[in-house]
Amino acid sequence: MKPKLRVWVVFPSGLKFGDGRARLLELIDERGSLRQAAAELDMSYRNAWGYLQELESAAGFKLVERPPDSRLRSGMRVTAEGRQFLTCYRKFQRGLDETAARQFDRAFAGKTFGRRGAVTRRARA
Repeated sequence: MKPKLRVWVVFPSGLKFGDGRARLLELIDERGSLRQAAAELDMSYRNAWGYLQELESAAGFKLVERPPDSRLRSGMRVTAEGRQFLTCYRKFQRGLDETAARQFDRAFAGKTFGRRGAVTRRARA
């Protein structure tokens, strides 16, 4: 067993930023393309673009932009401010995961659960 936390940052508008939107931004940054990032997440381009527009509106700053050297309308990258926000979110998430793992270990240390849910202490060697 291990703990699993779901973490969101909630903007004043009520919009939630969590693992899904974070992963979308990371893939845009890695692939240089919203279309490729959306495809990898099995999302439509339109849905992914809508997520980004909602997110930028709630955040109050640009998260993605088209590179100045991109031809026509292809290519996208995460802005410096978007990367900084994503870095802060992942740092926050890792810190909570580490704290949860420590608390979980403290709470469940040395305990095993039988078939009927009875808690027993493991014998110490």
